[in-house]
Amino acid sequence: MAKRLLDLSVAMFLLVALSPVIAIAAVLIALRLGRPVFFRQHRPGLHGRPYEIVKFRTMRDSFDSQGRPLPDEARMTRLGTWLRATSIDELPELWNVVRGDMSLVGPRPLMMEYLPRYSAEQQRRHDVLPGITGWAQVHGRNSLSWQEKFELDVWYVDHRTAWLDLRILMLTVKKVFYQDGISAEGHVTVDDFYGND
Repeated sequence: MAKRLLDLSVAMFLLVALSPVIAIAAVLIALRLGRPVFFRQHRPGLHGRPYEIVKFRTMRDSFDSQGRPLPDEARMTRLGTWLRATSIDELPELWNVVRGDMSLVGPRPLMMEYLPRYSAEQQRRHDVLPGITGWAQVHGRNSLSWQEKFELDVWYVDHRTAWLDLRILMLTVKKVFYQDGISAEGHVTVDDFYGND
């Protein structure tokens, strides 16, 4: 209950305080990338139950001759790169926190198709609400291997406290300021997780 109250109060405060930033970002995306301004996708939440995540759009809608989306590096824009580097693209997720789909701190929500690829130990990352930021994000973000991320996620599940959450939030501000670990090496975002073999 204390974590939920912290999530709700901080998320509501940030939505109000950062509303000018959110509005400017929305206008820039509408002008540079067109509509929709928001990226919506189903992600696994608590116990793997799906919910709809809301983020700012950072890529163009570009497809090959067969109608398949082009690789991330072909669709990413300079605006999108900047939005990701500053984590402004994540701000709409504060609404997911208000709704109770997410927490401020927890394992980052990944793709629904990854669920059957996890080991039993890795599945434990879904024992808590997913977060906007987490223990793995402040220890390297997308520069970590998948195994390292999952180990850090499960460590958080086993050791979570209010003080740890506050520490992660403070470290997140530092990470955003220095723009550490935004992309995996050789990728504009991160490579897909195909399993543990």
